Amino acid sequence: MPSIAVVLLGLALVVVVALLVATAAGVLARLDGATYPSALTRGAVAFATTLTLAAALTGALTQLLP
Repeated sequence: MPSIAVVLLGLALVVVVALLVATAAGVLARLDGATYPSALTRGAVAFATTLTLAAALTGALTQLLP
């Protein structure tokens, strides 16, 4: 059983990666000519998608581990 510190550090890492993905998506959308609200929406969708993917992978890996 992992300690609470390891779980919190893993959670922080996932959130930081999701923020980086969201920032990159927003910047790329803005460079493509999107308006600020549209770029913010694309960043928010990328953030939510990244967190959803991380949760799905965690659930799948939990099923595989004994």
